[in-house]
Amino acid sequence: MNEMNEMPPIPSAIEAPTHPAPPVLRITPPGRWWAIPFAELWENRELIYFFVWREIKVRYKQTVIGAAWAVLQPFMSMLVFTLFFGRLAHIPSEGIPYPIFYYSALLPWMYFSNSLQNATSTIVQNQGMITKVYFPRLALPLSSVLSGLLDFAIGFVMFVAMMIYYGIRPGIPLLFFPFFLLLAVLTATGMGLWLGAMNALYRDVRYVVPFLIQFWLFASPVAYPASLVPVKWRWLYGLNPMTGVIEGFRWSLSGRGAAPGRLILVSVLIVVAVLVSGLFYFQRMEATIADVV
Repeated sequence: MNEMNEMPPIPSAIEAPTHPAPPVLRITPPGRWWAIPFAELWENRELIYFFVWREIKVRYKQTVIGAAWAVLQPFMSMLVFTLFFGRLAHIPSEGIPYPIFYYSALLPWMYFSNSLQNATSTIVQNQGMITKVYFPRLALPLSSVLSGLLDFAIGFVMFVAMMIYYGIRPGIPLLFFPFFLLLAVLTATGMGLWLGAMNALYRDVRYVVPFLIQFWLFASPVAYPASLVPVKWRWLYGLNPMTGVIEGFRWSLSGRGAAPGRLILVSVLIVVAVLVSGLFYFQRMEATIADVV
């Protein structure tokens, strides 16, 4: 009897192998709305690249002349401005040929206006993706702004040809051109963040944007030089961030006239304020955008 009690127990069934529990990733809204997820944007840089590429493909899909629109739009506008404001109204061009004077201003303006319109509507257009998949929402307006640089580059090639035709050499001021281009990108980004988030909450923003861009065009030194504004009001005129951008483009690309000076200082301060406040506002609204879009 003792020997029978000491025998080991016989297993009744074969035990199945155990596997570790799958990891659970819980996505929650940011605890602090002022915390900008720069690290997360960098980790999703490939996603931003594909968003940019998608914007470009959609823009020129089923078009007859394709990317040539990036040249025709500023070129035709330049012809109209040269005829009416230059030849007929005799607006001073500060010694710069009228085609160069207007095209150098229309380049940053076209980039800014198109990027602003695309960034305003990008949240609403991608509402299906926003409500189903998580990704940093900042990637959408950023991709709209970055995709516009291709159109800018194509239009800039035409401008280089015009500079060669008129025999204009920019000289040392050309070294400041990347700074003014960056200023234009930051201006479009800051305003795009504000209007993109507001358009997700209030759909009538999309009707206000075309009027805003039209008013902003004539409030910027596109059809006329900033020197026509009285000196005592010039600091107030510089509160328009595109004033410093456009004047900087004209000066750096043509190499003629005086540097914008105080206009640039005021415009830079306004651009920084618009960009920082736009980032904070968009980040604050990101937690609720998926519910209201």
